[in-house]
Amino acid sequence: MTSAFVAYLHYLSIFVLFALLSIEHVQFKLPLDLARARSLIITDLAYGLCAGLVLLTGLARVLWYGKGLDYYLHNGLFHAKVGLFILAGLISVLPTFVFLNWRNSLKAGEVPQISDRQARWVRLAIRLELLLLLLIPLLAVLMARGSGMPG
Repeated sequence: MTSAFVAYLHYLSIFVLFALLSIEHVQFKLPLDLARARSLIITDLAYGLCAGLVLLTGLARVLWYGKGLDYYLHNGLFHAKVGLFILAGLISVLPTFVFLNWRNSLKAGEVPQISDRQARWVRLAIRLELLLLLLIPLLAVLMARGSGMPG
């Protein structure tokens, strides 16, 4: 029963993660206003927390509730999945850094300023994250069908 609950929590957190990133993508448009800037910061924080939950539940599945550590450590697709997740996390640093730099402006009741160039980079980062998050379930499906094992 615990195994099913951990799997459910893992899948649910993945869906919420993707939804939060999609919300971030829709909300991030220029010109900014105070409400949207605040919402972006909150959405990005929730995204980070949710990514942590995906990581923790995934780790629990690998260590205690999945097919066994040996299976995962010898599966190339598992390494690719984890690699894509880490890459998405690294890419997410750019939007997070931009949004966190807005805190002082927001405290002063001012709309944060962002250049067109910086906005393009943030939009690109969010889109790349979405793409990577779409590829991870494909690798999971292939793994579930026995692909990725040596020999």
